Amino acid sequence: MSLSSKSAGYANGAFEYSVDDKRNSCELESKRHSNSTDTSTSVGSGVPNVLDTEGDQQPQRENWGNPAEFLLSCISMSVGLGNISRFPYITDANGGGAFLIPYLIVFFIGRPLYFLEMILGQFSREGSVKVWEVIPIVKGIGYGQALATWYVVTYYCVLMALAFFYLFSSFQAVLPWTVCKAEWSTNETACYNSSGNLTGLDITNTSKSSAELFFYKDVLKLAENFDDGLGLPEWRLSLCLLLCWILIFATLAKGVSSSGKVAYFTALFPYAVLITLLIRGVTLPGASEGILYFVTPQWEKIATAEVWYAAVTQCFFSLSVGFGPIITFSSYNPFRHPVYRDSTIVSLADTGTSILAGITIFSILGNLAYESGKPIEEVVKGGTGLAFISYPEAISKFDAVPQLFAVLFFLMLITLAIGSAAGLTSCVITILCDDFPSVKRWIITAVVSVVSFFIGLIYVTPAGPYVLDLVDYFGGGFIIYVLVIVQTIALCWIYGLHKILRDVRFMLDFGLGIYWKYTWCIFIPIALLVIFIYAMVSYMPMRTGDGQVYPSGVSAIGWILAAIAILQIPCWGIYVVYKQKSTIMDAQMLGLSNINSSSSWARLEKRRKYLVDKFWISLRPSLEWGPKDPELKRRWIEYCKIPKSFNWKLFLPHPKIPVWMKKR
Repeated sequence: MSLSSKSAGYANGAFEYSVDDKRNSCELESKRHSNSTDTSTSVGSGVPNVLDTEGDQQPQRENWGNPAEFLLSCISMSVGLGNISRFPYITDANGGGAFLIPYLIVFFIGRPLYFLEMILGQFSREGSVKVWEVIPIVKGIGYGQALATWYVVTYYCVLMALAFFYLFSSFQAVLPWTVCKAEWSTNETACYNSSGNLTGLDITNTSKSSAELFFYKDVLKLAENFDDGLGLPEWRLSLCLLLCWILIFATLAKGVSSSGKVAYFTALFPYAVLITLLIRGVTLPGASEGILYFVTPQWEKIATAEVWYAAVTQCFFSLSVGFGPIITFSSYNPFRHPVYRDSTIVSLADTGTSILAGITIFSILGNLAYESGKPIEEVVKGGTGLAFISYPEAISKFDAVPQLFAVLFFLMLITLAIGSAAGLTSCVITILCDDFPSVKRWIITAVVSVVSFFIGLIYVTPAGPYVLDLVDYFGGGFIIYVLVIVQTIALCWIYGLHKILRDVRFMLDFGLGIYWKYTWCIFIPIALLVIFIYAMVSYMPMRTGDGQVYPSGVSAIGWILAAIAILQIPCWGIYVVYKQKSTIMDAQMLGLSNINSSSSWARLEKRRKYLVDKFWISLRPSLEWGPKDPELKRRWIEYCKIPKSFNWKLFLPHPKIPVWMKKR
């Protein structure tokens, strides 16, 4: 074998195994490293000694200032607008207390996935694309997640812009959504003031509150339908959107050294406001009826696929599972940071905040129903209307300083949005920084912010809210659901659950219990597949808030966006296999040069073996996979070589790490 052939075998054949030979993959990797040491100094071999040069080849990765910054950043990213506005509405739309049951059950899917993504990021110290050196053929998962994350963050900042608009409006002597304007009332619609007592007013089914008309006619200038196209962006919301991206740029320009400090405020301040609003809400008349409405189950809905699908997507959206920021944030941790503890804290904080927000929101909406004399289901608005119609209308009825509570509420929304938007944007920026290491981070951050701002202008046009709902459904739900299924199957069934457990044992120095093993390998993949198939079979076309079915052409745009992200997996898979060097290197080794032109069948068979060899190599971790610290990587390789006196199967324990291997 030539030197170049041997070198290529080293570079691409690491972790090689066959079906008949169940040798441990890391033993083979160690042999590859031994071979590389012999040839690393040869001219033209192209094979560096990884353990000696890896630290010199890669720039030093950033680190969090302290463990608290990482934990608070994760909380700030996970606890966002989805907990305050999306969760209460989703709960109401899917059976109230009946939705809480599958949501709490789904917690046992979300938390293990959150922990798994933390493990990946911390073990490899890579972003959400390069981490897939663990299984190069599914590298497209990382790019698909990046696209889905970008889809979401472009409209997420529009919600933050709306909160800024309402915040600025809250400083007026009279809250602008409490008083009707003459142009809002038409022959079809009558307007009534949201403030004050509504007793004695002639309110019909066509009557609408000033808060609702202010949102749709004055803020959004919402189009009746899609017939007139998108229209021009609303200039006031455009300025608010620009302010949002300036804040995100300032937060992320210096990496985790700046975003970690911001997390102290974005993670803690919302809880102070939420508790203040909770205390105020539960003391209002009608609050108990609102809370009971929130927790009372509609049992007939619990057996429907839509409820379980909504519970899973809400869990993923809220925790940011499958989007990539968890992997990105964890990659800035020290190698032995206790991510098990942090994943538990963040998961519990996220679920607890959602329930706390639901109680707070519905206690105040119960008071709104009491004051207006309406059933509570009539005062609950769907989607963004909950945060920007129902809640502002409820605040306007407060006897004492409603402006103060309005400022606190919208400032809380802005704070939550900054934390989540910064986390999502950081994922995209990290991927670009990893792919273009020569470009300064602040330049990449500026480019991403500018491009995202101009894309976001679509959502502040008269037809923009319809586009927002479309992107939310396909970009924030459908895409992530598919990618999480593929991600879980790839890690647990292709890379191997036993290897994940081995890597966790080496990194954290303790073994995981049977709960994690069965959940990762069996329960999560099967549960997600069953719910997804059931939901797709019973799929119904999207509808607007007033019941209009989305035109087929508009829905097709959503499917195209989803396809672009999901097709990253096969497209990058084909590319990786094509670029992969086989252990069978050239035509001479294939025997093609000795085959006559008449032996076309033999030639095709040789080429088939060549492609199959490249395919199987692409399923195995590359040499880039593993701890980035050279000394840790050496110890990890030695740890993988420890003789096993028992079989390496899914649910058996791993050997204890020798004391001499632990980092001192």
